[in-house]
Amino acid sequence: MVLEKLSDALKNTLQKIAKSLFVDEKLINELVKDIQRALLQADVNVKLVFDLTEKIKKRALGEESPKGLTKKEQLINIVYDELVTFLGKEQQKIEVNKKPFKIMLVGLFGSGKTTTAGKLAKYFSKRGHKVALVGLDVHRPAAMEQIEQVGKHANVKVFSDKKIKDAVEIWEKYKDEFGDYDVLIIDTSGRDALSHDLIIEIEEVNKKINPNENLLVISADIGQAAQKQAEQFHKSCGITGVVVSKMDGTAKGGGALTACSVSGAPIKFIGIGEKIDDLEQFNPQGFVGRILGMGDLEALLEKAKEVIKVEDAEDLGKRFLKGEFNLIDLYEQMESMSKMGPLSQIVEMIPGFGQLKLPKEMLQVQESKLKKWKYAMQSFTKKELEDPELVDSGRVERIAKGSGIPANEVRELIKQYRQSKKMVKMFKGSKGDMGKFMKKFGGKLPMGG
Repeated sequence: MVLEKLSDALKNTLQKIAKSLFVDEKLINELVKDIQRALLQADVNVKLVFDLTEKIKKRALGEESPKGLTKKEQLINIVYDELVTFLGKEQQKIEVNKKPFKIMLVGLFGSGKTTTAGKLAKYFSKRGHKVALVGLDVHRPAAMEQIEQVGKHANVKVFSDKKIKDAVEIWEKYKDEFGDYDVLIIDTSGRDALSHDLIIEIEEVNKKINPNENLLVISADIGQAAQKQAEQFHKSCGITGVVVSKMDGTAKGGGALTACSVSGAPIKFIGIGEKIDDLEQFNPQGFVGRILGMGDLEALLEKAKEVIKVEDAEDLGKRFLKGEFNLIDLYEQMESMSKMGPLSQIVEMIPGFGQLKLPKEMLQVQESKLKKWKYAMQSFTKKELEDPELVDSGRVERIAKGSGIPANEVRELIKQYRQSKKMVKMFKGSKGDMGKFMKKFGGKLPMGG
């Protein structure tokens, strides 16, 4: 999970509020200290941490709870609001409104620019745009080979030339072909923002290309040094946004995130893993919701849209409401879930689930079970998939032998199907009322910010 230690610390803080008998100054002071400790451990700048917690404390002591919210809920809302504001407040989306729409990537050596170029290419391709990569990294050995590989992985055209050692010359060579594409992702040489020669070069490249978006790629493990780099790059080529790469599992990600926000360059994407699909639009509200355990429904729906056709989802929804739910539907659900990413990432986006603090090991076991169940389903007959109630002990043994999956795990699959069917009936009984549905599971919709 992204910023796992920070998330765990902040969730513990919210639990402390939830368990307290009443909200007083003593609890607020404890809360403030807990937040300070959590943010400082995530490498956030000391001054920024104290400014943030001072605002939380002032609001918590001075504001009356709005009608309908308890003092505890109001306190949680204040923490949520201030963290969202701290990380940029509003989501900054990239709108492709010209052809070709040029996105140039700049950054330090080893920041992950070329990998990010591939991820962005895949991201925009999945949204229906015709995308090409342009390789202008003329200094790093094997840079052109890498961008060719990345292009193949993203299934997009790559414009590059290993023989030419001048970035502007490469751009000029292919510029007449660029009009065929909706989006161009331009990879440039890595450089230190303080290196005079390399800054002159990027200024020339920037002037020639005149990009619509100038994105600075910063590795999360750079910590607080991100602020100085962001400011220097902004002076050199007017960056319009930041991509924070390598956000998965790093303790210092908080420093990079907050440093970028205060430098005036909004974060537009975060890299959350090594795979080509592991890139997310940065949304402060959803991101804070996730690290506080409130979930991020918008990101979850975005992932779902990428793997499930709208018509299929609507069709499945209609069958759910009629009570027509079989193992084929369960199989399709599993297929979609596996395409959406690791179970640990999906779970943290579901409101309420993040608070459960499900152990990593349990999620990994569940993921391996899903794989086994898929193998088992391939040994069911069509009739058994459509009506799993037909599967008696004799059929369980046959399926186990045919799939190589232990009989007890086949029985567990049937049990899972029955539980899922119960959930469908509960949903049907709620007549589409999401509030009732959540209450039946003892859940609570996250408070908005």
